[in-house]
Amino acid sequence: MKKFMMVAMALIVACSASFADNSEFKQQLKERKELRKADKKELNEKATKAARKEAKKLAKEGWKVAAGSLPLEKQLDRSYLYQMEFDENLFPKYIMADAQSIGQNYDAAKVSATSLAITNLAGQIQTEVTALVENTVANKQLEANEAASIVETVMASKNLISQSIGRTIPMVECYREVKKGGNKEVLIRLAYNGEMAKAAVRNAVKDELAKKGEKLQGQLDQALGF
Repeated sequence: MKKFMMVAMALIVACSASFADNSEFKQQLKERKELRKADKKELNEKATKAARKEAKKLAKEGWKVAAGSLPLEKQLDRSYLYQMEFDENLFPKYIMADAQSIGQNYDAAKVSATSLAITNLAGQIQTEVTALVENTVANKQLEANEAASIVETVMASKNLISQSIGRTIPMVECYREVKKGGNKEVLIRLAYNGEMAKAAVRNAVKDELAKKGEKLQGQLDQALGF
């Protein structure tokens, strides 16, 4: 599953490196700008091509959908279209996260995978928000020491962000048989509205930022566009 280089970005934040000076981040911004400029037809073509490729790969690995569900290719097609949407600040309109889990039956595996996907969503949100904060430093809208304090607080608040996440949008749901024990493995992909993601971070860290000074909350609000 594509993660849009989120893991690499998280490592960059952890090392306190500036995204503004990182070639990978610059390349990602360039790609997002290009996607924003693309028309609907072009985006549909890109999404369909990517969906077909991933659907073939998953089918070879034994993944299939439950009876009555949309075909896997259609689910993936919709998922990729969501992943290609960005706002004027190049922040994703939808944050995406995957998770897999094995259970004795389908429902148990699905519940577990959904819970893991929400936790992964919190991690993706952290990464996107910290990149947004770092970008305000590059644009000289925020002092580096203030940004570092905000990033530190956001990166330490994954559990609180998870708890603040509201209604998610199911994108992909498929399963495969586990040879040993007759268990089921379920794969879930969730989407979460970008504006709601920003609000989730704001709610999760406001108390901790308040301890560090009112100015930091205002700086975070500015970076998030509130």
